[in-house]
Amino acid sequence: MQAYLWMILKITQSYDGAFRWHTVSMEFHLCGSSPDSSCPGMAAGVPPDALGRRVACGTDYGTVRYVGGVSRTAGIWLGVEWDDPQRGKHDGSYEGIQYFTCRHPKGGSFIRPNKANFGVDFLTAVKDRYGLNDQQDVQYGTGDTVVFGRKTVEFVGMDSVAEQQRQLNKLVDISVRECAVSHAGQEEEISRACANMRHINLSKNLISSWETVTAIASQVQNLETLNVSENKMRFPSTSTFTSSGFSNLKILALNQTEITWTEVLLCAQGWPVLEELYLSSNNITVLERPDNVLQTLKMLDLSDNQLLDGNQMHLIAQLPRLEQLILRNTGISSIQFPDVAFGCKTKMFPSLKRLAINGNKISQWSSINELDKLPSLRALQCNNNPFVDTEKNPETLIQLIIAKISQLEVLNNCEILPAERRGAELDYRKIFGKDWLEAGGHWNPEKNKPSEEFLAAHPRYQALCLKYGAPEEGELKGQQPLTLKNQLLTLTIKCPEKPEQKPVEKKLPESMTIQKVKGLLYRLFKIPGSELKLSYESSKLEGKEVELDNDLKPLQFYSIESGDCVLVRW
Repeated sequence: MQAYLWMILKITQSYDGAFRWHTVSMEFHLCGSSPDSSCPGMAAGVPPDALGRRVACGTDYGTVRYVGGVSRTAGIWLGVEWDDPQRGKHDGSYEGIQYFTCRHPKGGSFIRPNKANFGVDFLTAVKDRYGLNDQQDVQYGTGDTVVFGRKTVEFVGMDSVAEQQRQLNKLVDISVRECAVSHAGQEEEISRACANMRHINLSKNLISSWETVTAIASQVQNLETLNVSENKMRFPSTSTFTSSGFSNLKILALNQTEITWTEVLLCAQGWPVLEELYLSSNNITVLERPDNVLQTLKMLDLSDNQLLDGNQMHLIAQLPRLEQLILRNTGISSIQFPDVAFGCKTKMFPSLKRLAINGNKISQWSSINELDKLPSLRALQCNNNPFVDTEKNPETLIQLIIAKISQLEVLNNCEILPAERRGAELDYRKIFGKDWLEAGGHWNPEKNKPSEEFLAAHPRYQALCLKYGAPEEGELKGQQPLTLKNQLLTLTIKCPEKPEQKPVEKKLPESMTIQKVKGLLYRLFKIPGSELKLSYESSKLEGKEVELDNDLKPLQFYSIESGDCVLVRW
């Protein structure tokens, strides 16, 4: 198998005027992996198992669907269904004869066998990748020189680079991505050469079946991480012999492999300690209960699979250790946990801490209400859903989500600070207070009987009233026109540790930042702003003091209202 050597070199001029080449990096690419390669070393013969094999031609990948003659032409042709339909020309037919079929009407074409790269075995790819192949076009000269044809180039530090790359048996992390790996090679060859491998990247190669992956993994005793993404392969359709090669596997990536959930469950019988499973962009539309498999799973990525509906979640809800679930762009339009009423915690997803549902079709706030039933949820990603368009103000949108999910600590990758949660919950209590009263809510607990319809739309409202008290009538007056007068807050400023300092009443814009408030107080008390420590007491929550700890936030961020008292210390 011919290989091409690509090097990044740095030219320096020595004291005697000669140019020296410093090796910055070295990488070997198999024929077919270079954009300019036409696989000159590929034999014209066709492998006996060519049908169904994965092939590469330049940078294009495909699957052999036909081997044989074509009408009115001489010799053998390969009918290839290309991964990228743009590479194809037809649907597998020529002059009215259907030789093979394609999923895309122009996804196929015929090529000669010598144009197809059927790949190499795993160990050959590793040796080429790490510069250990004995049969290279590059010849090693004496000392720090390499001979390219008739030219000799001197390398500074060549010995150290070569020595490092020759320590193959000491490598723990091996990547042969895009190295045209198609089969395992001779039995036990890998285990003898790569005894200490733990992490393997086999993504975007020419692997045609899961059997090949199993054959490689069975020779790696302590395999912990395996990435075989971007290999369109066949998976077993019935229970098969379970290989011991995955007995220590903790992380597995099967993105873009065309695997189905049924096939996942069949293969999972051989993954007894798996913790992370990546299944993005596959053929998964329907889920099944993973009985007796995947019980150690902590992270599951199902993004970019078009699930039939949100109820598919229920089928994986009993995974006992699942902490992170990624359902980005899965087409779900609603989320429900019907086993419990609002205010109670569901038994589904008992350990789920992080959930990603961004990029879906969720249009109703009821699905966000349902997420408060998850007992362990701490982080949520939910942007790019239709329900976010119901609120034009992005800050209000964030406040609504925070107020609806009591235990949330991170929203769309942003930490929720305690003051932010308090402000969101107070504002939520105020915004929907009028609706609460009209629905049967009352300040008197004995008369407080809001309708079921209101409680379904605002299941946390009662809890917020218990936490902060029921909203007072003055808080629930209709919105006034947004004028400067209506945006001014009448605040009392006190210095609790300086009793000789009389309280001062000031009218401040609610948009005024804490930093500017400190500047005002500096002019008032002649105390540098850097030495001032501010907090406030609410007129409605006696005895509770809230620190104003972020100079860049406005007064309204802390839900300060007219009548509240700002406390100044230095």
